[in-house]
Amino acid sequence: MDVRDRDREFLAVAIEQARIGRSEGGVPIGGALVADGRVLAAGRNRRVQQGSAIRHGETDALEHAGRLPASVYRRATMYTTLSPCDMCAGAILLYGIPRVVMGENRTFVGAEDLLRARGVEIVNLDSEECAVLMREFITEHPEIWNEDIGEE
Repeated sequence: MDVRDRDREFLAVAIEQARIGRSEGGVPIGGALVADGRVLAAGRNRRVQQGSAIRHGETDALEHAGRLPASVYRRATMYTTLSPCDMCAGAILLYGIPRVVMGENRTFVGAEDLLRARGVEIVNLDSEECAVLMREFITEHPEIWNEDIGEE
């Protein structure tokens, strides 16, 4: 299995989290923290479900991972269904995660330039499935999207 296949396999974990989040009435963005070929934790945007200002897919995955040694983060990859926002990019940088694989950035281009400038490898799988999830959600719930990282 090549790197792209493994990336798609682990992105599928984040996509499943996004689908769960949507079924709960939340924003369909998922994340998964992976190191040494295994999923350490997965999470989903829970802003709506928990009334949280900071529970994005990536931060939720980090929360579910719990306290880990710095050496684990430094060899991990963050998988996320959408380009990481400034807050999530900050968390990725804080923990020294060297690689981010995103499902798509058609819907939203986050802090990719900041991550690249700080040496983080960025891979965009340009997943149609991720783009459709977001497009459908934004059409159905523009007010929720616009509360956070939307345009309005």
